[in-house]
Amino acid sequence: MFTGIIQSVGRIRRLEPRGGDLRLHVDTDGLDLSDVQLGDSIAVSGVCLTAVALETQGFAADVSNETLSLTTLGQLRPGDPVNLEKALRLADRLGGHLVSGHVDGLGKVVSMTPDARSQRWIFEVPAGVAHYIAAKGSVCIDGTSLTVNEVAGHRFGVNLIPHTVEHTTFHAKRAGDAVNIEVDVIARYVERLIGGGQASGIDVDFLKQHGFA
Repeated sequence: MFTGIIQSVGRIRRLEPRGGDLRLHVDTDGLDLSDVQLGDSIAVSGVCLTAVALETQGFAADVSNETLSLTTLGQLRPGDPVNLEKALRLADRLGGHLVSGHVDGLGKVVSMTPDARSQRWIFEVPAGVAHYIAAKGSVCIDGTSLTVNEVAGHRFGVNLIPHTVEHTTFHAKRAGDAVNIEVDVIARYVERLIGGGQASGIDVDFLKQHGFA
């Protein structure tokens, strides 16, 4: 699990084809890996990957064809920036929200508009993802925990403060770029429970009255 609080912006050092898929070599740009062991999880732009090798200035991770086809990792090139976060420890502060590192779908940057010192960004997502996103709820974009401002159909908006823009890959994004989207895991469980509401004894009417359905 992760928190969606980016710890470093690394860069892709090398993409190594291996047996039909890919091994990703990531320069962590000073992120301390002294407490990381082989087999530990590291989120790369919101995608949970397993460290299979620890290198002088980073780590390597194997990426399956499934992951390459369903996330932005398949579009990466050497030198591209990536958001990095080490796995959450039980004693850590939960500064963002609980993030699994399992991407639900690809979104697209629609626009960025200045708003005082901040920026308002609009994203578009597929229908299968959009219905999980709620105003004032949480969403994870490229591994970054953000609060949703508003939702309109398949589009939603967020506010990015200067610190977030400067210390994540958002500073390199442009309109039309693809992003990894992970919805709030609570929304998924609520939908699952409502779907089996009668069998599980859940009061679906109560959930609807309180905005959960």
